[in-house]
Amino acid sequence: MDFDFKTLLVILVVVLIIFGGKKLRSIGDDLGHAVKGFKKAMNEGDKDESASARQIPSEGKDAEFPESLKSGNPTSKSNRSA
Repeated sequence: MDFDFKTLLVILVVVLIIFGGKKLRSIGDDLGHAVKGFKKAMNEGDKDESASARQIPSEGKDAEFPESLKSGNPTSKSNRSA
């Protein structure tokens, strides 16, 4: 589906006729504020995610469970389902 300049111009004129100049301006402002708020929330989420990733200690051993030591195969299906 390819839109050329004439098609976009016709769509813009029809939208302008239907909604009017003032309503179209307020819709644009509301849409701009929504996009700005969305970007701000995404950036805050990235900051929170990176901060929580730094709080997890990277050192230490994994837990060893007695069931896996008895069977000799720590990746067997019976141990994973428990």
